[in-house]
Amino acid sequence: MSHPRPASPTGTARQTPDFLTMWRDLAPLGRHATSGGYRRYAWGGADRECRAWFREQAELRELAYEVDRNGNQWAWYGVRGWAEAGPGEAVVTGSHLDSVPDGGAFDGPLGVVSAFAALDRLLERGAVPTRPLALVNFGDEEGARFGLACVGSRLATGRLTPADAAQLRDADGITLPAAMEAAGYDPDTLGPDPDRLSRIGAFVELHVEQGRSLDLTGDPVGIAGSIWPHGRWRYDFHGEANHAGTTRLGDRRDPMLTYAGTVLEARREAELAGAVATFGKVAVEPNGVNAIPSLVRGWLDSRAPDQASLDAVTSAVEAAARTRAARDGISLDVVRESFTPVVEFHRALGAELGRILDAPGMPPVPVLGTGAGHDAGILADSVPAAMLFVRNPTGVSHSPAEHATEDDCLAGVEALTDVLEGLACV
Repeated sequence: MSHPRPASPTGTARQTPDFLTMWRDLAPLGRHATSGGYRRYAWGGADRECRAWFREQAELRELAYEVDRNGNQWAWYGVRGWAEAGPGEAVVTGSHLDSVPDGGAFDGPLGVVSAFAALDRLLERGAVPTRPLALVNFGDEEGARFGLACVGSRLATGRLTPADAAQLRDADGITLPAAMEAAGYDPDTLGPDPDRLSRIGAFVELHVEQGRSLDLTGDPVGIAGSIWPHGRWRYDFHGEANHAGTTRLGDRRDPMLTYAGTVLEARREAELAGAVATFGKVAVEPNGVNAIPSLVRGWLDSRAPDQASLDAVTSAVEAAARTRAARDGISLDVVRESFTPVVEFHRALGAELGRILDAPGMPPVPVLGTGAGHDAGILADSVPAAMLFVRNPTGVSHSPAEHATEDDCLAGVEALTDVLEGLACV
C-alpha cells in the first residue's frame, strides 16, 4: 500500500510506497524460477531492472537523482546533487542491488529499501535534515560477473584503476567497459572520485547479518565493529587429459585428485586457525564425463579474525597443495586475485550510533565483527563509515534460504531512521 508523506524538498505532497510494498515490488526482479535464488549480475538485464527501480523510487520522492562516473546511483534530499554539499557535510546511506549466483533476497537490497523507508519515516516524524542527505546503490558489489567484489566503490576510492577495470571480463569474454556501455553507461568516465568522497561526513550501510550472532543474543539490530581480512586466490592445477576408461591409475596425471586434497586441507587449516576457507567455485577442462581433466581451476576464499591467522591459513593451504601437486605430477599456479585487509570502522561514528540507539535501562546494542566484505569496508579508508546489521535467524546468506523476519526488517528501518535523524537533523 501507499501512504501520504510529508512534503518533498520542493514542498509538494507525495505518495510513496512503504517498506513492505517496495520489498514486494523489488522481489520478482532477477529471481530464478527454478532455484528461487537471485541472478542480478552487474549490468545485465535483471540488474538494469533493479537500477530502474531505484531511479523510480528516487523520482517518486522528488529526490535529485544522478549516476556518478563509476555507475553508482545516488538520490539526494535537500540539495540538487553532490556538488552542493560542502566538505564532510553529507550523510549517506544505502547498499547494493546486485547478487551472487542464486543469492538471497536480503543481501544488499535490504539496505537500499530500508534507506528509502527510513527517509520516509524521518519525514513522517517531522524531522528536517539540516545536512545534505543521500541514498546510494553501489554497482557490482558482489563481483559475480567479473570476479572482483565492490567494483563501484573500489573505482570511486581509487583501489581499482580504470586500466585494471578494463581488463575485467565475464565468462563470455565481455569486458566490464563493454557491459557498462551496453547498459547505457559511459565507461570512459571510470576513475577515482575524491571530490565526491570528500563531501561525505558519514556513510552508514544497513545489511542483513551474514551469520547468527544477533540470533544468539536475541537482538534485532547490531552495529558492526570490524570486517575480517579476506581475499580470493585462484589455484590452477595443470595435468594431462586422457581417456577415463583406458588409462591405468598409475599412469595418470589427474589434477582433480590434487584439487580434492587441497579442498580438504583448506578445511583443516581453517579449523586450526579459527578462520574460514572455502573452495566454492571450480572450472574443469575439458569437462567430460569420460575424460581425465587437463586443468582444474579452483577459487579459494579465506577470511580470519586477524591478518596473522589469515596468512597462516593461506600459506599452509598453498604449501600443502604444492606438496601434493609434486607427488601427483601436477604443475600448480597460484594467483591472489583480490585482498582486503582488516577494516576497523570509524570509532567515533560507531560510538555515535551506539549513543543514538542505546535505550535507557536496556543492554547496549551489540557490536559485531563480520567475515563478509561490504562497500562500507571499501569506503572506510576514505570516509567515516559504519554499518548496522539486521538479525538473520538462520545465519544463512548467499542462498535463497537467507531470511529476516518482517518485524526485524522494520526494526532495522526504525534504527536507521534514528541514526539519520541523529546524524543529519542536528
